[in-house]
Amino acid sequence: MTSNPLLAPSTLPYQLPDFANIRLEHAVEAFEPALAEQRAEITAITANPEAASWENTVEALEASGAMLDRVTAWLFNLQGTDSTDELDAEISRMVPLLSAHSDAIYQDEALYERLRAVEPPADPEAQRLHELLLRRFTRRGADLDTAGKARLAEINQRLSSLSESFGRQLLADTRELAVLFDDPAPLAGLSESRIASAKAAAEEAGKEGWLIPIELPTVQSDQLVLSSPEARAALYEASQRRGLDNNRENLLEQVRLRAERAQLLGFDTHADYVIAEETAGTADAARQLLFDLAPAAAANADAERKLAGELAGADLGGADWPYWQAKVRERDFSLDEEELSKYFPLDRVLADGVFHAATVLYGIQVVPRADLAGYSEGVSVWEVLEADGTGLGLLLTDYRARPAKRGGAWMSSFVRQSGLLGTRPVVVNVMGITHPVDGSQPLLTIDQVTTVFHEFGHALHGLLSDVRYPTLAGTNVPRDWVEFPSQINENWAFEPDIVRNYARHVDTGEVIPQELLDAIVASRQFGQGFATSEYLAAAIIDLAWHSLTPAQAAAVSDIEEFEQQALEEAGLIVDELSPRYRSTYFNHIFGGGYSAGYYSYLWAEALDADGFDWFREAGDLREAGQEFREHILSRGASVDYTDAFRALRGRDKDVTPLLNRRGLAGVSLG
Repeated sequence: MTSNPLLAPSTLPYQLPDFANIRLEHAVEAFEPALAEQRAEITAITANPEAASWENTVEALEASGAMLDRVTAWLFNLQGTDSTDELDAEISRMVPLLSAHSDAIYQDEALYERLRAVEPPADPEAQRLHELLLRRFTRRGADLDTAGKARLAEINQRLSSLSESFGRQLLADTRELAVLFDDPAPLAGLSESRIASAKAAAEEAGKEGWLIPIELPTVQSDQLVLSSPEARAALYEASQRRGLDNNRENLLEQVRLRAERAQLLGFDTHADYVIAEETAGTADAARQLLFDLAPAAAANADAERKLAGELAGADLGGADWPYWQAKVRERDFSLDEEELSKYFPLDRVLADGVFHAATVLYGIQVVPRADLAGYSEGVSVWEVLEADGTGLGLLLTDYRARPAKRGGAWMSSFVRQSGLLGTRPVVVNVMGITHPVDGSQPLLTIDQVTTVFHEFGHALHGLLSDVRYPTLAGTNVPRDWVEFPSQINENWAFEPDIVRNYARHVDTGEVIPQELLDAIVASRQFGQGFATSEYLAAAIIDLAWHSLTPAQAAAVSDIEEFEQQALEEAGLIVDELSPRYRSTYFNHIFGGGYSAGYYSYLWAEALDADGFDWFREAGDLREAGQEFREHILSRGASVDYTDAFRALRGRDKDVTPLLNRRGLAGVSLG
């Protein structure tokens, strides 16, 4: 096994995994030894005859599991981007074993006693870590009796398998439900390169015709431009069929088990259990925010549908609403999506927009490392440097759509920053952008431009982390705080000095005209009724599922009826508007880590809207960027989040900028 590249730290810069030489069999081969290695490390801590100290207990625990981290980082990152049946099968086998391994650590009575006996050093980061670890052990069952611990472990293992299965089945359904057209005529409205990509996608799938893949949300981006009502309906309906046959019982079982686990651990509901560790503090606080905004958002959305229907000359259904709303936007703001996209080729958006903004704000440089290989074709590796050339870490960018890649966009890590371990971060940004078959640069929509900036905000949170302990590093923070840096980074996409640096016409090189930029900025609030309502609908459904007691969860069998009741209770009923995600394809909460946490995007947007006003008020962007880096990006979980925002802003957050941005000024928040 000496040839297995996962058995020891990579010798490549920043411990970048040696992707060219890692195979699935290496991860399979290293998995059991990695579990055994961490078990031995935990045993060494608990068997130490010396009195528990910070170094021999807490720091030893923080340093444990290095091989397991390498193995699982490779496995789970590749499952998201390049899934195969063999990889899925191995991960399906490993997930319950990982859950049992984790439970064994958190339920280890001797380890828990040593942690409780430790006197942390005086520095705030160490004290913060000690408090967090004690809470985490309690929340993972350390105080339960033997029977309780056994049941908790059983629930956790089952939930881990169900979550992995949900995501795997969703990916399979998403592939299967891609819409095949036997004639290009229904694709009128798409660009020539987009139609050519659909033809290539069909050929790759071994089919005749033109294949349009399904994106993660309910509304598909092609619905905004397809001229054919039948084509729009085909995409919209296919999107909502995902998981209907295969994920229904899965999600119901997850809801029941999560409710049982919460009560086992002393909480009324899973939402109470989750949000106790978030910045919102209580499920009631999160629910209040959603319910306060829902009626006004619904009224705005209904008005938008009527306006779009007037242009269409018909009462619009859900499949056609986005198309005609885009037509209203084009009419009122003189914005043609296809023409506009010609100012946003991906390479320019990235290098002259996203990276340039980071240089302006934080003084860092992002330079290509063509000598380093990514894990798949089209994955680029970049080194992130301080202004003086000191290395900060590596960024991988993976924007190319592939059939084996799950939908959506995300950031994750291969290596986390830690002063204790001497590691610098290796992070990845992932999207699924269809690339032209002729090899030219994809031209991005406004939403895609915003998403590239958003995900790089997450990357900055990981790359600029500067803490000692890996548990506190980078994005290891509550969900309603982790979205703050990413959402605030979106704002730079269309700031005049930034956008004029990258938005150049792909054919002529012309800088985006001021009148077009003015129209983009003016149109940002357009359609907020629809956007806010479809988001709120998903967040309300998430919170409703996870606010059930075990008895209530056991009584639910009709998913559609449950969703409808949840929306009615919140006052969010809009004809022909579907939630951004319906339960059977809500991967964030049933296949990912956002259960009872989808509200967090809105909670973080309140921080972002207020925080960006602070940036606008700053006299010097570089100085402001340094403050934001110092107070927010570098700190990870090493400080109290309310204190961190207060240190930045000089006061607690104000929700007024959020309400103004969302077109909800005048709404009274409870």
